[in-house]
Amino acid sequence: MYYAHFGLKQPPFKITPNTEFFFSGGNRGAVLDALIFAIRNGEGIIKVVGEVGSGKTMLCRMLQTLLPENVESVYLANPSVAPEDVLHAIAFELQLKLPKNADRLQVMQALQAYLLDRHAAGRQVVIFVEEAQGMPLATLEEIRLLTNLETKHDKLLQIVLFGQPELDINLNDTQIRQLRERITHSFNLGPLEEEDVGSYLIFRLRAAGYYGPHLFSKAAIRMISRYSQGLVRRVNILADKSLLSAFSDNVYEVTPKHVRAAINDSEFGAEQVKRQSSLKMYLAAGVILLAGLAIGYLVNQWQRTVPVAIAEPVAANAGEPAQQASALIAAEAPVPAPLPEEAVETAAGSQAEDILERRLAVTKHWLNQQPESTVSIQLMGASNDDQLRQQLESLAAKVEIDNVYVYRTTVTGKPFITVLYGTYIDRREAVRALQQLPEALRSYRPQLRTTGGILQEIKHLQ
Repeated sequence: MYYAHFGLKQPPFKITPNTEFFFSGGNRGAVLDALIFAIRNGEGIIKVVGEVGSGKTMLCRMLQTLLPENVESVYLANPSVAPEDVLHAIAFELQLKLPKNADRLQVMQALQAYLLDRHAAGRQVVIFVEEAQGMPLATLEEIRLLTNLETKHDKLLQIVLFGQPELDINLNDTQIRQLRERITHSFNLGPLEEEDVGSYLIFRLRAAGYYGPHLFSKAAIRMISRYSQGLVRRVNILADKSLLSAFSDNVYEVTPKHVRAAINDSEFGAEQVKRQSSLKMYLAAGVILLAGLAIGYLVNQWQRTVPVAIAEPVAANAGEPAQQASALIAAEAPVPAPLPEEAVETAAGSQAEDILERRLAVTKHWLNQQPESTVSIQLMGASNDDQLRQQLESLAAKVEIDNVYVYRTTVTGKPFITVLYGTYIDRREAVRALQQLPEALRSYRPQLRTTGGILQEIKHLQ
């Protein structure tokens, strides 16, 4: 929508990993080089840990792109695979021919024969395990046993575990201490610093075809860095929505005003603003309370030091001391500073926001900017707004709500609201994402939908 306005050839801040937009700053390039070296020359197991949205999937895609041709990679995207199934999953990815109903021993023998054949041909095999923090300990241990496959001089298989910080907690379990001992290289993807965020934004803009000066002011970059907490995915979301806000104002620079609008439209941003507004209100109330206590103490001390000769005439009129004290307090009490306009607007806006209406508005923009081949996962639906609001609130606890989209349609002639999840470039990528969904969501039997089909469905209703 805003691409032509800013002279862009393609979306600069899509959250779907695209290796053409890999940013080597923020230590990402150094980690990538170290991973390539470790895979080509190292042994044992490699571990990469980073928070949600820190860029682990992008790093995995870059590895698959940059590894030499003699390195074959196996990608395990389903962390919930059972220990008795993981060998079959690896054999399936390697396209091994197995007897029907092959048992564990037969699969292991087939894997060993394949790996020995690859080694004799001068090739390496590496397994990438995504979302490893969600993998059962028994399955991790089963994968660890694969590292026992070796020749006299070399390991036949290498394993790279990608996971959130919970992976480190899981690896501290005594049940899999042998796996922990096999980890030869550990890497951590930390959040981007404010300076890195600015470099990241202009890098993505340049990669998307932009040639002008930086579109984001320094204050806007500072605000994006603070509210994204340096997480790449959040930076992308805020940057995309900020550009849309600037486009709506028909301007060519993103300012804090536009970032503020993006924050209020993002689940994680609005929640942070709400917490900060509450904190400011508590601090203001605390200051007023302390000021009141201090004034009360001073008034008390003043009353104690009033001469008796003056105090007695005053006592003759019982109404005057209270009036004088009130006047004194009113005169000396500092007027509490008003809350910043941003905090007041945010607090009021958070209460007024409706999760359903917000997702409907976001979806309308999302559908307009996606190619018709984009694939999403249809999760569920509801026949009335209140029911869907409850479903969305529940869904926000299971997945990132910013990746959830909803649109109105009809089923058997009656109004219906459909819920989608995710943005994927093809069906294969969407299938992998579907397999990673929590079991509670997979039980709804999700379906894959293209944005082209969805637009046709909506158009048919109009």
